[in-house]
Amino acid sequence: MNEAASTGAGAGGGGATGLAAALARGPLVLDGGLSNQLAAAGHDLSDDLWSARLLAERPDAVRAAHRAYYEAGADVVITASYQATFEGFARHGIDAVSTAELLRLSVTLAREAAALSGAPRPLWVAASAGPYGAMLADGSEYRGGYGLSVAALERFHRPRLEVLCDAAPDVLALETVPDTDEARALLRAVRGLGVPAWLSYSVSGTRTRAGQPLAEAFALAADVDEILAVGVNCCDPRDADAAVSLAARVTGKPVVVYPNSGETWNAATRSWQGPSRFTAAQVATWRAAGARLIGGCCRVGPQAIAEVAERLRGPGA
Repeated sequence: MNEAASTGAGAGGGGATGLAAALARGPLVLDGGLSNQLAAAGHDLSDDLWSARLLAERPDAVRAAHRAYYEAGADVVITASYQATFEGFARHGIDAVSTAELLRLSVTLAREAAALSGAPRPLWVAASAGPYGAMLADGSEYRGGYGLSVAALERFHRPRLEVLCDAAPDVLALETVPDTDEARALLRAVRGLGVPAWLSYSVSGTRTRAGQPLAEAFALAADVDEILAVGVNCCDPRDADAAVSLAARVTGKPVVVYPNSGETWNAATRSWQGPSRFTAAQVATWRAAGARLIGGCCRVGPQAIAEVAERLRGPGA
């Protein structure tokens, strides 16, 4: 284990305090899509557990995918827990105790990947908590409006967040949030956990996927102490430009941005369709507008993240 990857509470960044300080100094590089990296290695992700299934079946593959992103230049990787839930694993016969073990393992694997990468810079781990729709695995994470109350959504999210926090990630990634009801639930659920979080919406234009104005959605997190960054992910890169500047203006917080390739997810065929539009050239615009955590989501791989790192840190990053 290299020294930088073994210090502090995290994989080298000194935990949550170190991450907040690093964001104040300048932008950090996020990883890209975990699922496409696993698929590129030959793993079948066609069932409703998606990449979370490999936590149980091929943890070595998850670790290798994280390591690829660290070695490409990512400062922060996001765990394989996006679709890992008590309810989702229960459908596959995995009990609550085993599910909790897998959730904690997701953080451990990212830590191990950081150590194996040999990177001389500080590294961090973000524990992913996907939306309720990700558990349903029917594409509703891109629509929102599940018909559940904010209280019911909070009850869904809190137990998983508690277990993830037990594994001491540097930050929680409350990601791909489609509407303000789920955002409210998540903001309640992170209270008192002792681990900071970022809140990122999946958007269409200047609205959430459920159609609420983004200014209203971002404002929910403006005064929440647990939230260290606000922004967007898994959206068309063309929608990120306006969203980054809006998030910075509305919240005054660092902005997180990691769009997908610009292709469209077809839930019926469980495949991506259309052209790729993600380019590292957009990084300068996002940085100038207030982005401090910059990377990619679905279909954005290590090569693209290496290009992002070079744009942010210079050649040889």
